[in-house]
Amino acid sequence: MDTGTHVVMGIALGGLATLDPVVSQNPAMMQAVMIGAVVGSQAPDFDTVLKLKNNASYIRHHRGVTHSVPFWFIWPTLITIVLALMIPGVSLIHLWLWTFLAVFIHVFVDIFNAYGTKALSPFKPKWMALGIINIFDPFIFSAHIVAILFWRYGFDPGWTFLIMFGVIALYYVWRVSEQRKVRKELEVLHPDATHIFTSPTFRWSQWHIVVRTEKKLYVAQMKNGTVNYFETYPFEPIPDHPVINSARKDKNLAAFLSFSPTYRWEVHREKSGYTVKFIDLRYRTKGYYPFIAIVKMDEDHNILSSYTGWIYNTNTLQRKLEVAAEG
Repeated sequence: MDTGTHVVMGIALGGLATLDPVVSQNPAMMQAVMIGAVVGSQAPDFDTVLKLKNNASYIRHHRGVTHSVPFWFIWPTLITIVLALMIPGVSLIHLWLWTFLAVFIHVFVDIFNAYGTKALSPFKPKWMALGIINIFDPFIFSAHIVAILFWRYGFDPGWTFLIMFGVIALYYVWRVSEQRKVRKELEVLHPDATHIFTSPTFRWSQWHIVVRTEKKLYVAQMKNGTVNYFETYPFEPIPDHPVINSARKDKNLAAFLSFSPTYRWEVHREKSGYTVKFIDLRYRTKGYYPFIAIVKMDEDHNILSSYTGWIYNTNTLQRKLEVAAEG
């Protein structure tokens, strides 16, 4: 989920913790748990600092090790130790448990969007991306804001947030059911499909879709139960070709391929070399595919510049390639 949603989730967990007598009967404990819940709800995303290094590192590692099983326990332990030093006399067990819950819920909800996470690493290092909930879901965020306002105006925080989490749990069940309906419809239309990728949008009745068969890639949209097809491409696995093999050694393209499960590729012969471009098909926006990886090489297949990330116009892409070449 987005940062704002994780923040309000942390506040909600801090309020929910008032149902725990050890927390509610000790003001210092309430303060520690609230801080632990808010920080714990953000901790797995501390790897966002990788953006300062480069896009390749961010794309390849964001939601990776910091969301992995060992860090489910490392984050709450570190946060609890720091808070215990700052706020003496707190119950370490209860503080750790509430902070652990904040970390776990962060990782759990991240599984449900199209970006996904390596939540079960190192036991299962593959990306888990269910494509059910948008990375920012207005209903989930609004439900938290409403519950926080109820708390602000005198309602019991524990029961208020318990009811809110119950409503959100039912919302998740409904969204899972809706996605299954979408997939079943696509399985009827494409009985030869080997993969079906869904990405939710802000609108509940609208889904981005990519269907892969052994021969074709279909980019479509499901809206109000009707499938609208946009583009169809031949499905062409990455070939064993000298130009592409050289491009795949580039860190930006390697990061893209480690993240994207469905894409098409292009090789263009230029005046003084080659351009290799990979396009993620999941994020079609207004007829454009903004998430790409591109590698420019000379005649001898030496890499001159490269980039991976979100690009919405060619001028921006050209500037980024020029910067990469200078670096």
